[in-house]
Amino acid sequence: MTDSLRRTQSTLVTLRAVPNLSAIFDTHFDFVWSTLQRLGVREADLEDLAHEVFLKVHARMDDYDPSRPIRPWLFGFAYRVAAGHRRLLRHRIEVYGRDVEPVDPVRLPDESAEADEERALVRLALEAVDFDRRAVLLLHDGEDVPVPAIAEQLGIPVNTAYSRLRVAREEFEARIRSLRKRRRAS
Repeated sequence: MTDSLRRTQSTLVTLRAVPNLSAIFDTHFDFVWSTLQRLGVREADLEDLAHEVFLKVHARMDDYDPSRPIRPWLFGFAYRVAAGHRRLLRHRIEVYGRDVEPVDPVRLPDESAEADEERALVRLALEAVDFDRRAVLLLHDGEDVPVPAIAEQLGIPVNTAYSRLRVAREEFEARIRSLRKRRRAS
């Protein structure tokens, strides 16, 4: 086989292996949305930031290695966008009020209320975990991504990722216990 034919075949394999942005967007938009939400982005900002994630993905499509899973790669973008968003002072305004979630007609009202309370409890506990540690916790425990891959995606040493995961679990569990105790007392 000649070198030019080998290069042509290699180029064709590479072109076929990299998914296009439209396919990534359609397949993984919900994942990016929920990731941003779990990283503490307010509901009002979710749509804009999700689109910002995909704009950044588009700009870096050439860097994607199709032999690796795409979700951790997308999580890295969502993490950096959420972190940048948090740094902006204008986004630190607290809005008081209760988020209204649609009612699930399949569940009974008491099951729905119980599930809503659990979701709110988890969300409050996650918000209590430091942002950088929360990212590692969400990727590892929520998405089953191995710690070395998390470290690579977030650009941190592997030992730091393990440490952040351990501390994040401790913070999360402590906050869950505290919130449940407070809920039982009231």
